[in-house]
Amino acid sequence: MEWIDYVLIAGVGLMAGFINVLAASGSMLAMAMLIFLGYPANVANATNRVAIVLQNLVAVGNFSKQKMISFKTTWQIALAALLGAILGAFVAIEINERYLHYTIASLLIFMFLLLIFKPSAWIKGKAPDAKGLKMHWQIIIFFIIGAYGGFIQAGVGLFLLAGLVLGVGYDLVKANAAKVFIVLIYTPLALLMFVFEGLVDWEAGLILAAGNMTGAFFASKYAKRTGANFIRYLLMVVLIGSALKMFGVFDYLFG
Repeated sequence: MEWIDYVLIAGVGLMAGFINVLAASGSMLAMAMLIFLGYPANVANATNRVAIVLQNLVAVGNFSKQKMISFKTTWQIALAALLGAILGAFVAIEINERYLHYTIASLLIFMFLLLIFKPSAWIKGKAPDAKGLKMHWQIIIFFIIGAYGGFIQAGVGLFLLAGLVLGVGYDLVKANAAKVFIVLIYTPLALLMFVFEGLVDWEAGLILAAGNMTGAFFASKYAKRTGANFIRYLLMVVLIGSALKMFGVFDYLFG
């Protein structure tokens, strides 16, 4: 790699780590940069997981110190997501993600509309049951979200936030912390599956991780101060931006 490649990967990693922890979809930036630099899509998808694991280690450490993660409830959610991620990573190795492209973009638009028309459901939340998940549909939802995370990772935080806020009852601040922990639980196993297939570029992955970890440190340190409203607005920007990109609007306007 040229020196400028190191700078670009580290720089986008910094932004991705900050966005991933404070809202979601930072991985879309990271994957886009890797693909722009010439990495095949499947290698970019796999390599991004190196940064995700290390980024979330930093974030979970900070969130734990601030007592923002309800581990008793979140462990059950993480287990459901882990089982789904095994399936998703296997599918990612075998199948191209093209068929899910527009479905995912449509779901991003749907969540953007929910943020506009039902803001109170995201901002206030309600106290989740301390004993954890009771409904079978909750387990199924997080299994499916985990499968998506194992499959492509980019954007999974948006679906986790929706499930945690609308399905379990967290407010956005607590949901962010829980989201980071859940991703930390399932991503190492998915990464291992990609490593066995020889799809991980460790040089790019570790440079990206250095940026991600720095961004994650600052985002997790100050997430509690930002409040749910700030996260809601940031999430809206990320959602609409990601959806427009996936629908090819930016390529049409600026391509």
